[in-house]
Amino acid sequence: MKITMNKNYFEIIRAGINTTFQDNGRVNLNHIGVPISGVMDKRNFMLANALLKNKINTPVIEFAYQGPLLEFYGNKIYFVITGDVQFQIIKKNKEEIIGIPYNVYLIENKDQIDIKSTNKSVYGYLSINEKFIIDEIWGSFSINTKAKIGSNNGEKLSNNQKINIDYKNNKTALKKLNYINNKIEYIRVIKGTNFNYFSEKAKNIFFKEEFKVTKLSDRMGMRLEGQTLENIVNTNIKSEGLIKGVVQVPSDGNPIIMFADHGTIGGYPKIANVISADFDKLAQMVPGTSIKFKEVSLEEAEKLFKFYNLETNNLINQIS
Repeated sequence: MKITMNKNYFEIIRAGINTTFQDNGRVNLNHIGVPISGVMDKRNFMLANALLKNKINTPVIEFAYQGPLLEFYGNKIYFVITGDVQFQIIKKNKEEIIGIPYNVYLIENKDQIDIKSTNKSVYGYLSINEKFIIDEIWGSFSINTKAKIGSNNGEKLSNNQKINIDYKNNKTALKKLNYINNKIEYIRVIKGTNFNYFSEKAKNIFFKEEFKVTKLSDRMGMRLEGQTLENIVNTNIKSEGLIKGVVQVPSDGNPIIMFADHGTIGGYPKIANVISADFDKLAQMVPGTSIKFKEVSLEEAEKLFKFYNLETNNLINQIS
């Protein structure tokens, strides 16, 4: 994408860790090897846009652990940050304002947004009441850095980069939402297509013992470590389609959970699949966190997802 200067833009002073543009992702392309990608925490993404009265799939800036330091140039705009995040606004007169997630703020020319870190979580989101000028690729603005697909030439945002803004003077208000990102005791799963490839001991370990999130986790997947899971049939199978949340077990016996940027096919046996209602909570688990799995039926998973959507809509309706 050719970058031209716009009257309204952010200058990235510090890019942060794995800072990208994301929306709900690109659908109906798995059959040609293109992952869906999209936001890691869908509820926080939706709340970010709802607080600004944006269309629900408006692209946002997603960051991991440490977010960007941005300096704004142009007319005043409104922004909001969602997730369990520490940030501050530095006014051009050097006044520092401690930011509160889920509160809408106004910034003006030469004000800065300093997103310092997430709190015992991974992902946070920055949304504005205007539009970022970025390229839509195959029906989505989402960036997949592994596949080099998406806006910003498929690359994460970098220091000294300019983010142009399509300024329309959209009307909004200083809204807020009281929301706490609660943790959950279990990650709920349904049995995988290769569940019976594993020994009875392995099945008991999977549902009764704890696993730990390792540092080898990113937008593509989460690697776990714990007691190894014995495969009594075959540690490699013919490659077949993958979906987000599937739990694969390679030959070392340690599970890998597929995330938003996962490959579209894989050849490791699948012991389980995380239910959609628990994706957000799972994505926010930092390395060192303990995970326990709990089995639910497909019918229960569908009911829990309906409840997740109902709860999300109720939160949107509470915005004042």
